[in-house]
Amino acid sequence: MRILHWDEMFHPSFGYQINVLPKYQVKQGHEVIILTSDKIDKHPTFAEFGNNDNIIQEDEIYMTKYGVKIIRLPIHKVVSGRVIYKKGYIKRIKDLEPDVIMCHTNDTLSSIRITQRYKSLNIPIVFDNHMLEMASKNPLSKIFRLFFRTFVTPIIIKNKLIVIRTQDDNYVNKHLGIPEEQTPFISFGSDTTLFHPDSKVKKIFREQYNIKEDEFVVVYTGKLTEAKGGKLLAKAFENSFDIDKKIVLVVVGNSNSLYEKEVDEIFKRSKNRIIRFSTQKYTELPAFYQMADLCVFPKQCSLSFYDAQACGLPVVAEDNNINIDRLNHNNGFVYKVDEVNDFREKILKTAKLSQEEYRTVAGNAFSYVKENYDYEEIAKQYTATLFDEYKKFYR
Repeated sequence: MRILHWDEMFHPSFGYQINVLPKYQVKQGHEVIILTSDKIDKHPTFAEFGNNDNIIQEDEIYMTKYGVKIIRLPIHKVVSGRVIYKKGYIKRIKDLEPDVIMCHTNDTLSSIRITQRYKSLNIPIVFDNHMLEMASKNPLSKIFRLFFRTFVTPIIIKNKLIVIRTQDDNYVNKHLGIPEEQTPFISFGSDTTLFHPDSKVKKIFREQYNIKEDEFVVVYTGKLTEAKGGKLLAKAFENSFDIDKKIVLVVVGNSNSLYEKEVDEIFKRSKNRIIRFSTQKYTELPAFYQMADLCVFPKQCSLSFYDAQACGLPVVAEDNNINIDRLNHNNGFVYKVDEVNDFREKILKTAKLSQEEYRTVAGNAFSYVKENYDYEEIAKQYTATLFDEYKKFYR
């Protein structure tokens, strides 16, 4: 099949689902095109990432390495995280004559427009949605949901369009009014060709940064914003831990906002060693998990969970509905939301595990992803869904 991935904010150096699925589908024997926006540096998701100046070169590297074609279309601007495309993108989709469209994030402005033009496009489409109820904090969200349910959901229902839930959460059913039978769940996962345990990398990394073998290393990768619990993380490491071995925190992510700079000030007061790194390319992240002993996510949940666990890392995260389910396999621990002391206690609990207990939890983490969330298998599920819709469309 010729598969067209529509995504408003593709960056070849990141590790979102759009970065991983296409390359696996090429391996499956399909022709794959990513149709996305230019001016990627204007999107808030990537604006602070220090790899926007050479985006054309990054595209070329990705295309050459994986055999995926990337086409960037002109946009006017980005408003509140939503891309405003210049006229002509619907025609460009039709001109490429794909067999099927994988339209990522069904509630963007362009996805809404694609839904409204479904009949005139005359191409089978599968959508997905990445939103969680806990992450939907926009003050205008109620107005947007009402608009969507009134003008977009009826089209989805009438044409029996599939909207894949990438999170095991009922946001699209509860807030967008899309029937459950049209919203199958296919999870995010990890690219295990990149993310896997590696003792050699661990040894080299620790030697390079003077981290001793018996020191317990905690890693956090991501934004240090309030939504992601930046200050919660910093306060958890402000005081030393009641344990003989040293606990070291490695933080991977930039600090740009006032809030994030306040997080840095708390880090400076820490009685524990803290090593800071700027935001990394997706392909450079495995080493940070491979050298660590524990990965933490102070608030909400993260796609990086699967990558950390694929590297054999136990995880500590807040006890929301997603994390409780993810960490219900003796592969890590949840702590009470916003409770710094409980967060510290779970970190300390992991550090105090015996070698045998730790190996069990780490092994469970690796097995949990390898057996259930390996992108090689997940990509097969996506492609099967696309093919099913293709067959139905041309029946």
